[in-house]
Amino acid sequence: MKLFKLFVVFFLSVLVLGACKNKDKLAVDTSKIDVKIEVSRFDKLFYSATPQTLAEIKAQFPYLFPNQEPDSVWLNKIKNKDNRFLYAEVQKTFPDFKEQTVDLTSLFKHIKYYYPKFNEPKVLTLISEVDYLNKVIYADSLLLISLDMYLGSKHDVYEGFPQYLSAPFDKKYLMAEVAKAIAQKNLPPQNTQTFISSCIQQGKLLYQSKAFLPSLADSTLLGYDPQKLQWAHANEEFIWKYFVENQLLFSTDKNLMARFINQAPFSKFYLENDRDTPSEIGTYIGFQIVKSFVKNNAISLNNMLLMPNETLFKKSKYKPRNDDK
Repeated sequence: MKLFKLFVVFFLSVLVLGACKNKDKLAVDTSKIDVKIEVSRFDKLFYSATPQTLAEIKAQFPYLFPNQEPDSVWLNKIKNKDNRFLYAEVQKTFPDFKEQTVDLTSLFKHIKYYYPKFNEPKVLTLISEVDYLNKVIYADSLLLISLDMYLGSKHDVYEGFPQYLSAPFDKKYLMAEVAKAIAQKNLPPQNTQTFISSCIQQGKLLYQSKAFLPSLADSTLLGYDPQKLQWAHANEEFIWKYFVENQLLFSTDKNLMARFINQAPFSKFYLENDRDTPSEIGTYIGFQIVKSFVKNNAISLNNMLLMPNETLFKKSKYKPRNDDK
């Protein structure tokens, strides 16, 4: 079975038109919504600390300093050569946080539009010593952002990381990952473990994140470069046909997560040109299904999230390569 075809210039216009229509769907007026933004550059405070000022910083941020650790541990971190290099590189990429603060203000306004009881978290920027599993942590009253994970995918500090992992280590993906971290907290667990349910679960997460950041490009939200998104769109019909013909939709085979949803170098159709595919193609399909559902049903964001995934799928009227998505 030949699954994939070459994409052509026509699809660029389709992507632009589709993006505009989706943006209009999510356009809301947040001008009268007030939010408070409190950003602390903990990275600067910590790496500028001295033995005399460390106690003051610990008192200000007690939740970042386990009681069992003596001051010598923290002072050694501050003086560590590798950490000092990370700190210097972070300051080059983020000499201030003004642009991100503006983006966070818009993000929080949109979240508050959909969730009026949302309490803006205190934002802390820090250096996690390249902890790629915890780039953004949202814990209700706190939003922790590890700036050393957004220095640019080709930065020397990421040498040794496979390209598919380091690709989103760029500040252009920062707000998308913040939005997804917050959206994840509002996402009910999926009620079934079928492949289609898992795809739609990821699609719900992306759609909610898109509602919070309506001007953000789908490629950035998906963690794709524009060419990968173009590939996915151009081959959407064939991807869907593969899923259907191989009876994957209602399968509970856990291997399907690794093949089509989890982050990986590429998606695994077990075809000769798999390496040309973007990873997480099941997430892309789930996103298209959710967009199709929202387009064809008058429903609030929260009620959409609460709907059982397979019910949403049945009501979505999803058709691959629908240019009006």
